[in-house]
Amino acid sequence: MSDTQNRHSTDVVIIGAGPVGLFAVFECGMLKMRTHVVDALDMLGGQCTALYPEKPIYDIPAHPSIDGADLIDRLAEQAAPFNPTYHLGQQVTTLTREGDGWLVGTDKGTLIEAKAVIIAAGVGAFGPNKPPLDGLEQYEGSGVFYMVKRRADFAGKRVVIAGGGDSAVDWANSLSDVAEKVMVVHRRPKFRAAPESVSRMDALIASGKIELVVPYQLSGLEGVGGKLTGVRVADLDDNEKVLDADVLLPFFGLAMNLGPIADWGLEMEKGHIAVDQRTLATSAPGIHAIGDIANYPGKLKLILCGFAEAAMAAHAIHPLVHPDTALHFEYSTSKGKPGA
Repeated sequence: MSDTQNRHSTDVVIIGAGPVGLFAVFECGMLKMRTHVVDALDMLGGQCTALYPEKPIYDIPAHPSIDGADLIDRLAEQAAPFNPTYHLGQQVTTLTREGDGWLVGTDKGTLIEAKAVIIAAGVGAFGPNKPPLDGLEQYEGSGVFYMVKRRADFAGKRVVIAGGGDSAVDWANSLSDVAEKVMVVHRRPKFRAAPESVSRMDALIASGKIELVVPYQLSGLEGVGGKLTGVRVADLDDNEKVLDADVLLPFFGLAMNLGPIADWGLEMEKGHIAVDQRTLATSAPGIHAIGDIANYPGKLKLILCGFAEAAMAAHAIHPLVHPDTALHFEYSTSKGKPGA
C-alpha cells in the first residue's frame, strides 16, 4: 500500500523496514495490531537490501544459507497478510507526544497517529562515503553506484571497483561471473576482508577474471553526456592512467549517524537507545526500540536476536493498543493467524 493522504492513524508505527522491522509487522499482526512502516530508503530491506542483497547469510534459523534479498522477500511475504502500510523514501524527523499516543512526522510531510512506536532503525541514518571526484554527481545512478541491487544489471559491463574492504572484495568475486571485465583499484596490495574471500579473489586474479590495479587511487572520471567511459587512477607519484569502464563501484564504507533520532529525548547509551531488556521499552512511554539500535546488558547485534526483540516489544505494546483485552500467551501453531 502507498500514501493516499497526508495524515494517517494506526495502532503501531514501525520506524525501519529492515528484517527486524518487517518481522515486527508480523508479530504486531499476530496480536491484531495494525502497523504503518516508515523507512528512509525507497525499498524494503534496510542494510540487507542496500549492502548485501546477494550475499549469503548463515545464521537465520532453518536457512543454512539465504541471500539478503531472499530473506527480505520472505519476511515481506510473511507480513503481507496483515496489510501494513509502507511509507518509503521518507525519514522520520519528528516524534511528538499527542494525547495517550504519538504523532510521527516525516520529511515528506506525512503524519501518522499511533498508540505506540517501535524503532527498528538499525544503525540509524546511513549513506555512502563518496570519493571526492569532480563531476561525480552527473554519473550517479547511470555509471556510478554505491550498492549492487542485482548482479544482472552489470552483465557484460566493464566494472571498476574501488576499495579494500569486504564489500569491494565480495562484489569483485561475485561480479566476475557476469561482467565483461572487473578491475579492482586499491592503494595497496593488502585487503581488509575475510581471508577466504581474499583467497578467492587472488585465484580469480591469477586466472585473469579480475584485474588488480595497485597501488592506485581514484583521480577522475571521463564520459560523454552523463555516460561513463573511463575512470582515471593515479599512483603514489601522481602518475595517471585511464581504465576503460562503464561502471564505477566505490566501496569506501558508510557514514552512519542517528540523524533526528538523537533529538527525540530518549535515553541514549554509547550512540544507541537504552531499553529495558524485558520489554524493549525506551525512556519514553509507548516507544520501544529493537534490533541494532537498541542497547541493554548482554546485547548481541544479530538479526535473530532482533526477531526475538520484535516479539517481546509487540507483547509489551499490546495493552496500550487493546487495554480492555487480556493477552494470553499462545503458540502460533495453536491460535493460527488472525483471519486465517
